[in-house]
Amino acid sequence: MATANDIAIMQEEVGVEGNVPVVSVENLHKSFGNHTVLNGLSLSVGPGETVAVLGRSGTGKSVLLRLIIGLDKPDSGSVRIHGQDLAGLAIDQMGEIRKKMGFLFQSAALYDSLTVAGNVAFPIEHHRRDMSRAERGDRVRQLLAEVGMEGDLDKMPSDISGGMQKRVGLARALALEPEILLLDEPTAGLDPISSGEINELILKLQRERKMASIVVTHDLHSARTISNRLALLDRGNVAIEGSYDDLQHSEIEFVKQFLNGS
Repeated sequence: MATANDIAIMQEEVGVEGNVPVVSVENLHKSFGNHTVLNGLSLSVGPGETVAVLGRSGTGKSVLLRLIIGLDKPDSGSVRIHGQDLAGLAIDQMGEIRKKMGFLFQSAALYDSLTVAGNVAFPIEHHRRDMSRAERGDRVRQLLAEVGMEGDLDKMPSDISGGMQKRVGLARALALEPEILLLDEPTAGLDPISSGEINELILKLQRERKMASIVVTHDLHSARTISNRLALLDRGNVAIEGSYDDLQHSEIEFVKQFLNGS
């Protein structure tokens, strides 16, 4: 496992390129019935930047990801990808936008009836019909090698550990060469060693691929490790945004409570 110094070097190598947001959400509002989840939230992510979104359960973190990928629509406010507003896009236009995004679900969400290789091949077979069967097979093996799962192609999801399932989920999220990576609780349910391995893998992929990423997590250590910037949500909005040091030195009572676990 990498040392703290190794991780710091990897974070520096990932870097942040340019100032034009790849993802930009402005004044987002979203309610379900009488329950307000997002209340004017604004956030942006630049090229090559990883932003960790933190907060208590039910503060709208996963809802934010669903709005960004277009699975839900905001009540008001805007979601822009490379400056293009998602509001009013036709189904085929939204489909093209989604091809630019990779999504790792909290539970990995692998298909139980498909092998490891079959899970990674699924988006390639549906969206890259220009590739031959042999090319698709090579692509699947390359992706699984990137996440250290090249020896497990023929295994079923039930035959591998939770950490290995997350790796396969990451490989599938990368299948269409996304420019944006959305990660929903990538270390949830994992032991500390497996969590550390997933964190190092995410850093490695970011260093090599320079994707804009949003990571939703309860794991403060993971957020510190893999992100360039943290955004802490409270009552449907951003309570504070900045580095971990910024959060540590905040005088906001909620921020203090969150960091102290009280």
